[in-house]
Amino acid sequence: MNSMLTRNQQRTICSQLGRVKLQLLYKASIHGFTGAAFHQRCDNHSPTVSVGFNASGYVFGGYTTQPFSQSGQYVWDDQAFLFTFSGEKLLKYPVTGPANAVRMIANSGPYFGEAMVLVNGSQAVVHSNPGNHYTFNAAEMHGNDLNLTECEVYEVEETTELERPWRTIIWESEKRKELIDSIKIYKPTVSSVSQIRVLLIGAVGAGKSSFFNSINSVFRGHVTSQAIAGCSTTSLTTQFRSYSLKAGREGKPLPIVLCDTMGLEESTGAGLDIDDISSILKGHLPDRYQFNPSAPLHFEALGYHKSPGLKDRIHCVAYVIDACKISIMPTKLEEKLDAIRRKVNLMGIPQLVLLTKVDEACPLVSTDVRNVYKSGYIKEVMQEVSARLGVPMSCVVPVKNYSEDLELDPNCDILLLSAVIQMLRFADNYFDEINDQFSKVECK
Repeated sequence: MNSMLTRNQQRTICSQLGRVKLQLLYKASIHGFTGAAFHQRCDNHSPTVSVGFNASGYVFGGYTTQPFSQSGQYVWDDQAFLFTFSGEKLLKYPVTGPANAVRMIANSGPYFGEAMVLVNGSQAVVHSNPGNHYTFNAAEMHGNDLNLTECEVYEVEETTELERPWRTIIWESEKRKELIDSIKIYKPTVSSVSQIRVLLIGAVGAGKSSFFNSINSVFRGHVTSQAIAGCSTTSLTTQFRSYSLKAGREGKPLPIVLCDTMGLEESTGAGLDIDDISSILKGHLPDRYQFNPSAPLHFEALGYHKSPGLKDRIHCVAYVIDACKISIMPTKLEEKLDAIRRKVNLMGIPQLVLLTKVDEACPLVSTDVRNVYKSGYIKEVMQEVSARLGVPMSCVVPVKNYSEDLELDPNCDILLLSAVIQMLRFADNYFDEINDQFSKVECK
């Protein structure tokens, strides 16, 4: 159903009610200009905003916190009010007799005291009688045009949507292209390194492999699934994998390698062994190394890099965290992450957090991924991640992986590409630090 209320009009009404949104329940032109149709759609819903429209261009109605019924009784509501629009401005008429604010009549639509009734007597008309529990000027309210062209009733729902995005992001195709081009032409600041290596760490099912698949999809131009990903209670990734990305099917390798690990599990002797992390960070692990949760990597293992160079090391660590599960993260898993973070800190490797499944965590984002920085709930989740993992908010990046989709979404791409840009920037910080250390040694 399409709303007749404009977005600006909805926003103006909502501004009177707090952090809310309007959900359309009843539309007379579709469901019928009858009391029965109205009650079938609207009974037991609250709070509500009822709106009438007439051929003279007036938009007017009423608000009540009480659920509609067919009891025939008056209902108390000291927060009820009537309203009309004068251009973009809302004129508001508070209830003067709260004991008779709303009446529950079976054969009519929204019934505000005896002052105004929409769909009166199951007809496309308005009953108007100013002064009965509400005081208003009839000409100002509806222009004395009592014939309805439409009547709509909305349920008022709480929302986490913020008035303004708290992070600036440009949702345009040109921005997507700009991000892709920036990644393609990136060169590490250290000549011995041609590709930065980013280690993905996270719990089983958090979306590590899906993140690689998603980035790969963006550059391939269609959804791919090269890395094994899915839902399981134990890790689907059993090998250490270094995934190089290409700019298209036959394109050149991109300047980033995503290293996928076995998922973390809360129990001891299961999932990724913390002792293996040090070997990965230092560049000792060969590609396709088979993890053994009960025994960490030994220097005599096949393919073990005994003297890794800077190009073999990890240059950035990304913790992959499921936005739906951060509040119920098991203590033992949090302790494992904390132990890993301490190891990474000691080695001076920059760290960020990829907050996945933001669309599943927040209905506002599920409706439109561009709402990710307008969602108060997602902001709270990011603050919790920041506090629990001990990383600044600026290091927490929300993404939506391609897991159920068959086609690419430019807005999802922009979030994913923005995350990669952050990885490149963080790697640059790491190389800058190394260059500074070399400079100090040479000065001595």
